[in-house]
Order: sequence, then structure tokens, then C-alpha cells
Amino acid sequence: VFCFSDPRTDPWPLVYSPLPVTLLFASYLFVVALGPFYMRKQKPLKLRSLLIAYNIAMMILSSYMFYEFLVTSVLANYSYLCQPVDYSRSELGMRMARVCWWFFFSKVIELLDTVFFILRKKQEQVTFLHVYHHGTMLFNWWSGVKYVPGGQAFFIGMLNSFVHIFMYGYYALASLGPQMHHYLWWKRYLTIMQLCQFVAIAAHSSYNLFTECPFPDGFNTAVSLYILSLIALFLHFYCRTYIKGKQ
Repeated sequence: VFCFSDPRTDPWPLVYSPLPVTLLFASYLFVVALGPFYMRKQKPLKLRSLLIAYNIAMMILSSYMFYEFLVTSVLANYSYLCQPVDYSRSELGMRMARVCWWFFFSKVIELLDTVFFILRKKQEQVTFLHVYHHGTMLFNWWSGVKYVPGGQAFFIGMLNSFVHIFMYGYYALASLGPQMHHYLWWKRYLTIMQLCQFVAIAAHSSYNLFTECPFPDGFNTAVSLYILSLIALFLHFYCRTYIKGKQ
């Protein structure tokens, strides 16, 4: 499976070659590195209307993807313990492949999160965790869509889409202005939800390393190791923000 790309998804935008995502990633790092220097003598942009529209659009896209992952997996009778990739061109196989592509493309759109922080001179938000998470998800899901669009990977996309409904809902409320801060007391629980998501994905992927499941062990190993790095980084963020921060 690692040697051969999926012929169904190969012709789709950004999938055939690693060059487009590599250029996107390089451009992203370029903006992260040089954006603050450019903005140093500029006034921070407000972007209020744009942020409201963006966050609502991302919330709608996340809801759509969660619905597609859930409904398609139910209709196709997917196993939550071991699900090989359906490489057929059946209606449900193609439907799952399509939502995997949309999930990958959402990771391209989410790079704008960082651009908006820089334009608003919220540089403290552009942490190592933020850049690492956004940049690596781009390559992770490019390889997922190119080689294994569906199968075990659906669980990651479904869970992440569900969490992002709340995450972009939170950002949409925050972008309405300071008067909404009273209603944003649940930020801590959003971080806990993200951590629970990572633990579930780690358990899901590592379980299949110890069972006879015809889904590539290489992908499950890569996902497990990557998720452990996110758990460590998010735990550090949680302790720094909500435990040491309170003290």
C-alpha cells in the first residue's frame, strides 16, 4: 500500500505530487518567519467581519465532514476496531474517499488561522505547538488521502471534525468582541476535549498494531507516535495555561 498511491484519489487537486503541499508548507513557514517583521511597523488589523465569516464557515465545514464520516461509516458498516481501506469505486467507497479529501483540504484552509494571528499582531498565539500542529497535519493527511483514503483513518477525521465544530464555534463567539468573553468560560474544557480526542486516536491506532488488521502497520505506527507528540505538547500547554497560570 505504501508503494502504490490510490488511483481513485491520485488525480484530485493537491494529491498527485508532494510538490504542491511542500510549496504550501514552505510558504507557510515563510509567512510565520517574516510576517511579524512586516507587521512590526504596521497597526494590527481588526478583521472582525472576516474572522466571524471564516470561523462560521469552518464550523459548517467541520459539521459537514463529521456528518459524512459518521453516516458513510454507518452505511458501509465500518468496524471501529479494524477497518481496511475500501479501494473499490463503489458509491460508499468513493463517498468516504471524498470526505477524506475534504478533511485534508480543510487542513490547507486552517493555515489561515496563523495568518490571521500575525495580521492581528497576536504573535503570542503563534507558538511552536500551533505551527507544528498545522504544518504536520498538512503532510499527514496528504499521505492519508494519497495512500489510504478511508479505512482506519476515518476515525481520526470523524473525531477531529467533531472537536473542530466546538473549536471554531468558540473562535466565532470570541471574534464577536469583548462582550462575549463572559460566555467563553469553557475554553479549558475545549482543551480537555482535544486531549481526550488524542488519547482516543492513540488507543485506536496502537490497538491495531497488536491485532491482525489488514490496514498498514506503518500508518498506525506513524499516527501513534505523532499523536503521542501532540499529547505531550497539549498537556504542557494545559499545565502552563490552566494550572501554573491560575497560580
